[in-house]
Amino acid sequence: MPSEPTRTYAETDRFRDALIHQSDLSGLEIRDCWFEERLKIVDCWGRDVYLAGDFGRVVVNDVDVTAYVQSELDRIHPSRRLAREAETADEIRSVWNLLEKEWAATVERVRAMPEEKQHERVDGEWSFVETLRHLLFASDKWFGNCVLEEDSPYHPLGYGPAGSDEGTGIDTSVEAGLDEVLEARLARMATIRGYVAGLTDEDLDRLCERRPVGGYTDAEFSVRRCLKVVLDEEAEHHRYAVRDLAVLASRD
Repeated sequence: MPSEPTRTYAETDRFRDALIHQSDLSGLEIRDCWFEERLKIVDCWGRDVYLAGDFGRVVVNDVDVTAYVQSELDRIHPSRRLAREAETADEIRSVWNLLEKEWAATVERVRAMPEEKQHERVDGEWSFVETLRHLLFASDKWFGNCVLEEDSPYHPLGYGPAGSDEGTGIDTSVEAGLDEVLEARLARMATIRGYVAGLTDEDLDRLCERRPVGGYTDAEFSVRRCLKVVLDEEAEHHRYAVRDLAVLASRD
């Protein structure tokens, strides 16, 4: 695994509009950051560049590769496109059923792995167990809280980005095994399955009175919007999980 960064900068705007010129950036890692205006890397050279995230437009050496990257990801992971494009109750129902099947197959694969592999991180990403804990948190946040308006929507084993657990009762320092996390996750998935089974297009237009935690300033959160976030989270994190499992398998 790569070495840990020697210096960490968090929640800062010190690099906004900065120019880094003729500097050695070996080992530089930029994680969970954003830019509303363009990010530009020019006249640089190196042996290995890795980009991952949600980018509106990506240009490499004057070639726009945005559409290619999108289509290739959709080809490898069809549920990703289906989740993104789902708008009707039937489409959401169909995607959810597909995602459940994908995750069930992947979980069975992980059960056959040594326990330490289930908790092993790849290049600083979440482990498989941590990924399941994050999906538990995401479904609690967008479905249990917003759509169902449960009194206590958050399971204590949930796992979100730093600071996202404020006021939820979640303790991310607690360790948990695969079976313990799966028990909570499968229970939440069963609740979603039961809900989407009877979902109608009219239900999707209902505005949720509760807002998701995390400082969202948007005015409206419809049932459709909240469910699509859940679908996107499930599809994208399954992609990440399969990617990292391939790395773990190669190490064996």
